[in-house]
Amino acid sequence: MTLVFWISAAAITYIVAGWPLLLALLARWQGSSPRKEFVPRSVSLIIAVHNGENYLKAKLDSVIALDYPRELMEILVVSDGSTDATDTIAEAFAGVRLLRVARGGKCRALNAAIRQAQGEILFLTDVRQQLDAACLRNLVSNFADPRVGVVSGELRIRPRPEADAGSHAVGLYWRVELWFRERLSRLDSMLGATGPVYAMRRELAVELPEEILLDDMYLPLAAFFRGFRLLLDRTAIAWDAATSVDTEFSRKVRTLAGNYQLLRYYPQLLMPVRNRMWLHYVSYKVGRLLLPWFLLALLISSVFLPVPWNGVLLAAQAAAYGLAWADPWIAEHTPLKRLSSPARTLVAMMLAAALAVRVFFVADPRSLWIVTSAKKEGNL
Repeated sequence: MTLVFWISAAAITYIVAGWPLLLALLARWQGSSPRKEFVPRSVSLIIAVHNGENYLKAKLDSVIALDYPRELMEILVVSDGSTDATDTIAEAFAGVRLLRVARGGKCRALNAAIRQAQGEILFLTDVRQQLDAACLRNLVSNFADPRVGVVSGELRIRPRPEADAGSHAVGLYWRVELWFRERLSRLDSMLGATGPVYAMRRELAVELPEEILLDDMYLPLAAFFRGFRLLLDRTAIAWDAATSVDTEFSRKVRTLAGNYQLLRYYPQLLMPVRNRMWLHYVSYKVGRLLLPWFLLALLISSVFLPVPWNGVLLAAQAAAYGLAWADPWIAEHTPLKRLSSPARTLVAMMLAAALAVRVFFVADPRSLWIVTSAKKEGNL
């Protein structure tokens, strides 16, 4: 058990601190930026939506306001069996083409739209997030480099004065995620795309299996394994609202389950000779899936350490988990809340990673898409 303790401690240290440090150094020493030049290209902008009436008008307003030659834009709203006013709202916008498909999930809807898309570039975006006016122009500028296959924008969270500490902690978690993606992009490629705001070359798009949970990884990885780069461009901005820990927890269960699922379709992700980003994939994506199990092994093995070290380590772990558990009852704007909310967010993300194994025990992985509130129905 002592060996288990030290293996777990070493693995946790590497995943949490060692790999990020290695990534930062490699990105600084070996990183490169693509050639950017705005060359107008035809673009098919695709919004797949189910019951998105709460968001669609604002979304399409931001699309119409894009600083991009209008004659080169094809706007496709694919309504996945919507039963609210989604279709009516889409039809009210001149120049927007509405595709109605029977309810079948996001991947079926995207497949329908991609088959009909005419643009050289596909711009895939979700209904909830609004686009900055320069977003599309900045994304397309990256395709001046022939090595670039997919470009993601930056998802920014709109600050809300009334946001609680939990929302701020989720925002901090997202900023760390963005830090990883930016350095992976500089080094070679992100290991997917930012789902609400990314563009790819039309000829690289492949048919999506309908049960896929992470279309924003499946499509980009097809381009990656054909030798293209997957980049992040932080000047291509989409805006989203702050979310709670509970909302982020549900989303993380799905996205982490999707990482397991992808290994069935891309087993080469685990092959160093096939995956030029193998070290980073294993350290980042696989490491995140294994982290909760290493933490559990650390906790259990701590019991068997010599006295007094077992008591000290168990007390430290109990304090951290206890602080996370107590967070909902700790008053806002107190010093302790600044510690408890990040602790709760971290524990919630670890629990989500552990629960991601549910993907192996459900008949249809799409059941892991969870509507977290009435207003979230616009997210497929």
